[in-house]
Amino acid sequence: MKTFPPSQLIINADGSAFHLHVKPEQLADNVILVGDPGRVSLVASHFDEGSIECDIESREFHTITGRYHGKRISCMSTGIGTDNIDIVLNELDALANIDFNTREEKAEHRCLNIVRIGTCGALQDDIDLGSYIASEFSIGLDGVLAYYADRDNVSDLELEQAFVDFVKLPAKAPRPYAAPNNSELINRIAKDDMVRGITISANGFYGPQGRELRCKLADEGINGRLNAFRFKDHRICNYEMEGSAIAGLSAIMGHKALTVCCVIAQRRAEKANTDYKPFVNRLITTVLDRI
Repeated sequence: MKTFPPSQLIINADGSAFHLHVKPEQLADNVILVGDPGRVSLVASHFDEGSIECDIESREFHTITGRYHGKRISCMSTGIGTDNIDIVLNELDALANIDFNTREEKAEHRCLNIVRIGTCGALQDDIDLGSYIASEFSIGLDGVLAYYADRDNVSDLELEQAFVDFVKLPAKAPRPYAAPNNSELINRIAKDDMVRGITISANGFYGPQGRELRCKLADEGINGRLNAFRFKDHRICNYEMEGSAIAGLSAIMGHKALTVCCVIAQRRAEKANTDYKPFVNRLITTVLDRI
C-alpha cells in the first residue's frame, strides 16, 4: 500500500489533520460544507439534542459532528475560494482513506457524501432571489484541477470545449474545466423543487464575476455571453466560488459531491438581498432531511 511521509501528510501531535484539526474518528460519512464558520453552528442547531460529538475551530475551518434524526453528519466551514477547497478535500479524503497511525492508504475505500450549501448570484432572468440552485455541472475558472493528473478524466471535455469556444474568456485566464456533480446526490437532494443547471465557480468576487468598482474590467460583456450559453439542454444558472473544486476533486478521490446554493443576488436585474438568512436556513433543513 502507498505510504505518505510527514512532509506530504502533516499530522498534528494530537493525531488530527494539519489544517482542519479533525481526527479520523470525528468524521461522518455525510459531510456538509459551508463557507462561513458561523453557519456551522446554524446547521448544528438542527442536530438532535445531546448528539454533538465534537466542536473544533481552527482558522477559518470550523467543524461540528453530530446527528440529525439519527443520521451522523459532519458540518465544516471552508472559508472562501477553491484554494481552501483544495485543503479541505485533501484532508477530508486523508481522514477517510489513510490510516493516521501507519500513514498507509487503507485497503478498503471509504466514500463520503459531500454537499456544499452556499449562496450565489443568478445569471438567468427567470431565477428569482431566494431560489435554490443545484449544480449539475460546475465550471471552474480557478485552475486548481490542472495540478492533478486525472483532471481530464473527471471533466466533461465536450462541455468544456463548447464553453471555451462560445464564452471566450480573457486570453490570459486559466483554461476552465467542467466537473459534473454526482447524479445520485442531485436526484436525492434537488428532487423537483430546485433549479438545475450549470454553475460558474469564479476565482474572485468582484472582477472575476463581472463586478466593476474602481478597477476597469478586462471583459465587460462576459456575463451576457454566460447568460446566452447553451449546451444540449443545459444553461448557466449562477456564479459561486467553491463548487468546481469540490466536484472535481471529489470525483478524482471517489466521493460523491453536490453544490446547492441560495440566490442572494440577481445579476441580470442588478438586485441583491442581504436579509437572506431565513432562505439559507430553509435550504439547510432541506439538505439535512435529504442527505
